[in-house]
Amino acid sequence: MDFCDNRFSSTEVIMPFDWKEYLNLARSLQNQQGNSYSQEAAFRSAISRSYYSAFCHARNFIRDREGFIPYNNAMDHSRVRKYFERQKRFDISESLNGLRRWRNRCDYEDTVEDLSDLLEDALKNAQEVIDKLI
Repeated sequence: MDFCDNRFSSTEVIMPFDWKEYLNLARSLQNQQGNSYSQEAAFRSAISRSYYSAFCHARNFIRDREGFIPYNNAMDHSRVRKYFERQKRFDISESLNGLRRWRNRCDYEDTVEDLSDLLEDALKNAQEVIDKLI
């Protein structure tokens, strides 16, 4: 946004992004194939969004409720998982780690087998992380 943009009043309250919306987007992508992209592209993107939905929700949960101070860079991915490990919340840490591995496969590997099953698992695991941190 241009700082000279007058479309928004200075008294407008801007709400923080609700990272759970990424999970809603992932579910939507699960059922889509566009004219300019394949089902594989939609599935890969959905897995990536599933991870970020769970990761950012978890990060913000411990930031807002437990005093975690994020660096807001790539280091936070391991820092958040380690935080949950120290708190003996291995279920959260392991789910985030699995989601991260799946996201990396989808974002970096040319071939990903069983993509449909992987997406189902990613959606389920991301929802479980979010549900445990409400």
